[in-house]
Amino acid sequence: MSTPSRPGTGSVPEVELVADCSRCFGLCCVVPAFSASADFAIDKPAGTPCPNLGGGFSCTIHAELRPRGFAGCTAYDCFGAGQRISQVTFGGVDWRTDPDRAPAMYAAFRVVRELHELRSHLAEARRLAVGAAPGTELGRDVEDLDAEVEQAAAGVLEELARVDLPALGARTGALLARVSATVRGPGGTDLARGDLVGADLRGRDLRAATLRGALLLGADLRGCVLDRTDLLGADLRGARLHAADLSRALFLTRPQVGAALGDLATVLPQDLPRPGHWTD
Repeated sequence: MSTPSRPGTGSVPEVELVADCSRCFGLCCVVPAFSASADFAIDKPAGTPCPNLGGGFSCTIHAELRPRGFAGCTAYDCFGAGQRISQVTFGGVDWRTDPDRAPAMYAAFRVVRELHELRSHLAEARRLAVGAAPGTELGRDVEDLDAEVEQAAAGVLEELARVDLPALGARTGALLARVSATVRGPGGTDLARGDLVGADLRGRDLRAATLRGALLLGADLRGCVLDRTDLLGADLRGARLHAADLSRALFLTRPQVGAALGDLATVLPQDLPRPGHWTD
């Protein structure tokens, strides 16, 4: 199997950290495994195409995913890794045309997807650091780590296989914690990694709180003001965000929002689109 040539190592623009399914070979419908549950109507092993994937690499039931039992698909996000692997790393050659290269493509997608998620957080951290601590070492540290993560994502297959994702993730998490502490300031409630499944948090002062890694499945956050609230890695599946203000929440992602419940009164950060299943 030939090795794809090295792509350019210049920093990928933030717009490329947003999925563009028109330039991807349906990798999110092939690479991940999922089990029959409330989020998925069927079992699907990793590396096996979903039966709903069409010949043109598009979902044949995209407009009906939730009523057909595939709510998990609507919350998934590759952070732009799909088009990068498809069009850059593998030069536009898809896994159907060259099935021998499929395992390498799938493995590369898993790595780059994680790296792009780190870069998405670092992009936000850079903006926050500039606003909260302009011209400081913190901002330079964010830029340096972002460049390192991007260099890893731009590697050829052999280099991608050697990427130490746990180490990069740990370093990124520690740096994001520094940014979060700077932005939030002292005094916020610490609920990091808390078991808040089904908790009624209405009326709680969650401003400048940390909910990092908290389990918020089905939690009631209706009407809450999550101003400078750190939501990095929080599990928001089924969380009720109706009329909540998350416009200044920290490290909130598209998958988190897509897995939660909200309405037209929910206020999101400007760069996060309102999920289609949120209704008034």
